[in-house]
Amino acid sequence: MAKGTSKETRIRIKLNSYDSKIMDVSCSKIVDTAIRTGAKVVGPIPLPTKKERFTVIRGPHIDKRSREQFELRTHKRIIDVLNPTPSTIDSLSHLALPAGVGISLKM
Repeated sequence: MAKGTSKETRIRIKLNSYDSKIMDVSCSKIVDTAIRTGAKVVGPIPLPTKKERFTVIRGPHIDKRSREQFELRTHKRIIDVLNPTPSTIDSLSHLALPAGVGISLKM
């Protein structure tokens, strides 16, 4: 480490959801909570959307060539909270997020 630089603590929050609108709401809640408690926030940074496609035969007997396609999109975001205070960690751990949003915290 160079002289005069200090290691800053960081909390990395990874979010994933099938619905992008719910994802945006939960990202804004996290950012507002972190800023209100005195931490610096970087993000939300959108990651590439994972698209899973499934092809299903419509009828089991005669219509073998007739197929139906479905797509499942997984939206992902990363939020970095720099120099969190103890109140930031406490309020983020007790934050109520909408159903359907997966969250993982890494310190």
